[in-house]
Amino acid sequence: MIYVCVDDTDNLKSRGTGQLARTIAGKLSKNYSVLGVTRHQLYVHPDIPFTSHNSCAVIHIESDDKEQIDNIFETAKKEIYDDFIEGSDPGLSVALDSQILPSLIAYAKDAKDTVLTQEKARTLARNLNIRLEGLGGSEDGVIGSMAGLGLAFAGNDGRFLQIGNIRDLLGPQPVEKLINAGIDAVYTLNGQLVTEGIIFNDENKSVKPCPVKGKCILFVDENEGRLVAVKRN
Repeated sequence: MIYVCVDDTDNLKSRGTGQLARTIAGKLSKNYSVLGVTRHQLYVHPDIPFTSHNSCAVIHIESDDKEQIDNIFETAKKEIYDDFIEGSDPGLSVALDSQILPSLIAYAKDAKDTVLTQEKARTLARNLNIRLEGLGGSEDGVIGSMAGLGLAFAGNDGRFLQIGNIRDLLGPQPVEKLINAGIDAVYTLNGQLVTEGIIFNDENKSVKPCPVKGKCILFVDENEGRLVAVKRN
């Protein structure tokens, strides 16, 4: 697997990082097998500049070809530059799963509850031979960009912004249709497997499943006799 992480690409008046990541994923899918795009929540703290929620986005590409990393990086970099938002501080990283070692996973976990620095992110990238660049502004996006790699690789963090064709299914949907769209399973918050029935969701929104041990899982909550899709961080 190859992971592409973007962070801090927006401002308060622009489209979000997740939307840009999905645009990049669309461009990459012309030449690569894109599994999906995940969102990962990072630390919210007064000492950390962020636009709204301090999250990064990761594109998952089904490939183990290290020779493609530079091409993938340049494609994503061009999309960020072509849509550069004044006031943003973008960071971009691309790594093969074999490059994501325990030191990066530990760094990624720290990024959820600790104030980190560019120096630490860049040093880690050099030591692991990971392609990382700041693409404008203060370049603080390199911090979250490195963290996103570790969180996505660990496989138990964040939620899918895109996988299969779930974004085409808006509002309440049958479980079977959601499974056919790319979700592996539906579970209640108390651990019950759901195999049939309607999952209720906002009329104009798609469900947001989560990565769990390499699977795409949708969590639901029971509310007044209905199963309602849950959006988790």
